[in-house]
Amino acid sequence: MKITFGRESLLAAFQTAATVAPSRSPKPILQNVKLEVDKEVAIITATDMEVGIRIEVPGIDVERPGSAVLPVGRFGSILRESTDEKLLIQADAQGATVRGDRSEFKLPGANPDEFPKVASFEEEKYHEVPARLFKELVKRTLFATDTESSRYALGGVLLEMDDDKITAVGTDGRRLAKMEGPAMSVAGHGTGEAMTIVPTRSMQLIERALSDSDAEIRVAARANDVLVKSPRATVYSRLVEGRFPKWREVFPSRQNAPRIDISVGPLHTALRQAAIVASEESRGIDFTFGDGTLVLSGLTAEVGESRVEFPISYTGESITVTMDHRFMGDFLKVLDPEKVFSLEIENSESAVLCSTDDGYSYVIMPLARDRK
Repeated sequence: MKITFGRESLLAAFQTAATVAPSRSPKPILQNVKLEVDKEVAIITATDMEVGIRIEVPGIDVERPGSAVLPVGRFGSILRESTDEKLLIQADAQGATVRGDRSEFKLPGANPDEFPKVASFEEEKYHEVPARLFKELVKRTLFATDTESSRYALGGVLLEMDDDKITAVGTDGRRLAKMEGPAMSVAGHGTGEAMTIVPTRSMQLIERALSDSDAEIRVAARANDVLVKSPRATVYSRLVEGRFPKWREVFPSRQNAPRIDISVGPLHTALRQAAIVASEESRGIDFTFGDGTLVLSGLTAEVGESRVEFPISYTGESITVTMDHRFMGDFLKVLDPEKVFSLEIENSESAVLCSTDDGYSYVIMPLARDRK
């Protein structure tokens, strides 16, 4: 193999692929990425056998097609530290040589044929999803997952795909985030009753692999894995085994609960102020709604207390609920500060429901007042 490439374009693709390669593995070859080049296209692949990625790299001049296995650490450092706009790679059975205008690096080689194959997207049944929507699905649900839990299958995001929409759900048992939006089924693709739970780490990789210029992506759910294809990248991931909680039962059914419209930015500012006296042991903040005001108050022994007032439209009977300030803060952080959301609360012991007008809902379970 002998190629010349633009350093910046290869660096961006390499850094995304490198997040997949394990730092330690019983199979040392997995600590590398594989670069395959033919006359039409150059592809970088990486895998840890649970998740894998294929990325097409543009702007490569091919003098001799071939493939090379490149160590993540050393080759990544060359791409980052080099000041050359273009670099040349020449690889054979003995290893790879990387040359710049005034630099040359020789790296040991491994047999490219021993590198595991990473699945490409060859599915005939899939869902077409707007890329911008999918990035929002990840952003607005991923933070609510629980990678440490052994209860249920909480270490991933549940994807449900119907004829004309896609729904993503993340939960850790104490709060639940759900986002849905339009998507189109191709050739009858759908998840049906299957539990398509994509690991948290895989969802992070998918979101990173999507470019802002991508218009549509393809998502294909299979029995034990999922494939996501954008115009330049394909991500493969095994699914989380186990049962996801019956998330629809979490959403409170309310006929007469107060519905309060609140601006994201000002509430987030007030919440950060109230949380100044919070600690790891005492994370509860009292939210008191009534008389046109939301009062946020915190109290931690030996730390201090806080009280922050915030104007709201609700003028009904006073209701106080205690919430973990981090849970509310996580919700506010993934929304634009200018956005307005609706908050529904029934009493001090019921779940708090937050929702937006673009398909996003978030449920927070309250803390017991004596567990602040």
